[in-house]
Amino acid sequence: MSTICGADCGKCKLKDECKGCEATCGKPFGGTCVAAEYIKFGGKEQYTVFKKELLSEVNDLLKANNIPEADKLYELAGSFVNLPYPLPNGKVVQMLDDKNVYLGAQIEFADMGICYGVVADTTFILVCSYSVDGSQPELIAYKKR
Repeated sequence: MSTICGADCGKCKLKDECKGCEATCGKPFGGTCVAAEYIKFGGKEQYTVFKKELLSEVNDLLKANNIPEADKLYELAGSFVNLPYPLPNGKVVQMLDDKNVYLGAQIEFADMGICYGVVADTTFILVCSYSVDGSQPELIAYKKR
């Protein structure tokens, strides 16, 4: 499978569901891919700059919430990271689109049974926590960019 961003699709758990980004003009799951969109309009070099700047902004938000920094941001399918967050009013919401591809990272503390996750694109950064099995998600911060 050929990619726009250079990701190794052979390692992806969703490769059987993916239609490939070159074949779909950057919409492998039917929605927007932040990497493909950025590369189509700015090139791979500008995408690299964007990811570096976004990682710095992500780490500032993590630091402000007493969470260790992320080392790198990865392209992640929305269906993989779209967790259901309980709100104080008892409702449960999912904040992402399963069809989109975002940038994100996981900071895992397996010995404590908790993970911190960050998901972002050109318009927002979301920080959450969840148990190592993906259950008990909690929204920590949401920042519009």
